[in-house]
Amino acid sequence: MIIVDKLCYSSRLRYMNAGEKFAFAIITLLICVVSRSILCAAVILAATAILTVKIGGIPLSRYRTLMAVPLTFILLSTLAIIVNFSHTPLDAFAIPLGSIYVTGSWHGIYRAFQLIITAMAAVSCLYFLSLNTPMTDILEVLRRLRCPLLFIELMMLIYRFLFVLLEIASSITTSQRSRLGNKDLKTAYHSFSNMVSVLFVRAIKKSNALFDAMESRCYDGRIRVLNETFPPKAKEIIAIVCFEVFLLICIIGGKLLL
Repeated sequence: MIIVDKLCYSSRLRYMNAGEKFAFAIITLLICVVSRSILCAAVILAATAILTVKIGGIPLSRYRTLMAVPLTFILLSTLAIIVNFSHTPLDAFAIPLGSIYVTGSWHGIYRAFQLIITAMAAVSCLYFLSLNTPMTDILEVLRRLRCPLLFIELMMLIYRFLFVLLEIASSITTSQRSRLGNKDLKTAYHSFSNMVSVLFVRAIKKSNALFDAMESRCYDGRIRVLNETFPPKAKEIIAIVCFEVFLLICIIGGKLLL
C-alpha cells in the first residue's frame, strides 16, 4: 500500500465525519493562501501537526518525513527570490563576483519566508485531509458536493491504478536487481527504460481487463462502492467554526500590528 493510504486507515481521526475534515482542510487552506499572513500560517502549521500527530496518532517521524519532501522543493524555488545578481549591492548581503554582486534584500528574504511558511501551511492542510481520510470517503464528499460523476470516476480509477502500477513496477525492479540490472549507471538506465516500456504495456492490458470485468458486471457508466458513514458531531462543527474565526482574528491582528 502507498504509505499515505496505509497511515490514513490507521489514524484515530479516520472515523470522524469526512465532510467535517474536508471542510476544515479546504476552508483553512483558502484562508491561508488568500491572507498570506505569517501568523495565520504558523497557527495552521501548529494546529494541523497537533491534529495529525497528537490526536490522529500518525507517527511524528513519518509526518516529519512527508513534510520534508515539499519543503525541499519550496526552499529551492525560493532561492530565486532571495538571491539576485546585480551591479548594485542590496541591504541584506552582497558577495562580490567580478563586476557584479550576488546579493539580496531584507524585503526579498521576508517575501521568501512568507512564501515558504504559507506554502507549508497549505501543504499541511492537504496532509491533514489525506492522512486522516480514506480516498473513498473523499470521493463520497465530492459526490455530495455535486461534482461531475465523470471526474469522480476518473479519480477512483486513477487511484486504483496507482496500486496496480506500483505493484508491477516493484516486481519488475526486484527481478532486475536479482539479475544485477543496476550494477552500474549505464545498466541502470537501460533497466529503467525497459521497466517503463513493460509497465506501459502492462498498464494497457490491465485497463482492458478492468473494463471487461466492469462490463461483465453490468457497468452502466457509474461505479458504485460501499461507504461507511459517520454522523457529524455538534462539538466538532463548533470547534471548526471557532478555529476559522480565530484565524480571521489572527489575520486582522497581524495587519494591525504591521
